[in-house]
Amino acid sequence: MGFQVIGESLNVIGKEIGRAFRERDPKPIQEEALFQKSKGVDWIDINLGPAKKNGVELMPWVVETVQEVVDDIPLVLDTSNIDAIAAALPKCKLPPMINSIMAVPERYERMIPLAAESGAHFCALMWGPEGLPRDENERAALCVELLYAANEAGVPNEKIWVDGIVTPVNIQQPQAVSLLNFMDMLQDIAPGARSTCGVSNISNGVPDHLRHIINITFTTMLNIKGMESFIADAKDDATMGLGKGKRPDIYEVIKNTMDGNAPALDSLSEELRGYVKTCNVILGHTLFSDSWLEV
Repeated sequence: MGFQVIGESLNVIGKEIGRAFRERDPKPIQEEALFQKSKGVDWIDINLGPAKKNGVELMPWVVETVQEVVDDIPLVLDTSNIDAIAAALPKCKLPPMINSIMAVPERYERMIPLAAESGAHFCALMWGPEGLPRDENERAALCVELLYAANEAGVPNEKIWVDGIVTPVNIQQPQAVSLLNFMDMLQDIAPGARSTCGVSNISNGVPDHLRHIINITFTTMLNIKGMESFIADAKDDATMGLGKGKRPDIYEVIKNTMDGNAPALDSLSEELRGYVKTCNVILGHTLFSDSWLEV
C-alpha cells in the first residue's frame, strides 16, 4: 500500500501555465512547483505537448525555472519533441524521467540512447506500431521488445517505468481488466521494472461528479496489482493520502472486492459502498452506466 505521485499540473493545456510557458513568465510555474513540493509529490512533470515550434528553447528554460525554487525533486520531461528532451537533459540537477518512449522502433531507436547516455529514467509506453494493444498479451509483447532494446543500450529495468495505458472505462470497459492482468505479468516478463500510468484517463468522458470515485478506485486497484506510481493532481487530497498509505479502509474494501470477497454493502459507509460498486463496474461485473452508484 502506498505509491509515488508524479505531479501533473505543469501542463501546457492549463490556461495559466500555458500562458506562462508562452510568455516565459516564471512566477506561475515556480508557484506550482512549490505547491507540488508542499503536497509531497515525488516527481514534477513538465508537459509541453508537441512543442513543435520552440520546444528546444522552452523545455530547458522551464527546467531551469523550476529548479531555481525546487531542486530536490526529480523532473519528468514530457513532450513528443525529442529534440526538446535532448536539450533539457543536461540542465536537470537530478536524474529525470523521459515521458515517454513508445514501443515503436522509429521512436525508441532515437530516444533510448538519450536515456542511456544521460542516466535518465524513462516511461515505457505500451503503444505499438498498430496503436493501442488489444489485451494483456499484446502489452506483454510490446514490453519485452522495448525493454530488450533498452537493456541492450545499457538501461537497466530499474530505470524503466512501464505504462500499460489507461483508457476510458465508458468506451473500452475490458481494457481496464486487461491492464490489471498485465500488471500481474509485469515482474515475470521484466523483473525489477517500475510502473506508472495516467490514471485519470479511465474517467475521461464520464460525468464530472463521477470522475473522482472512478479515479480513486482504479488507482487503488492498480496499486494492489503492483503499480508504484501515478501521474496525478497534487491538489487531490484523496490521491495524495492514498499515496502515503493513509486510507487503509479504502485499500482493504477494494482488495476484498477484487478477491471475490466483497463485504455486505449494508455493513459499509456510503463512501465505501461507492468504492465496492465502482470496483465491480471496472471489473466488468456490472455494466457501465452513469447511475451505477444509485443501483
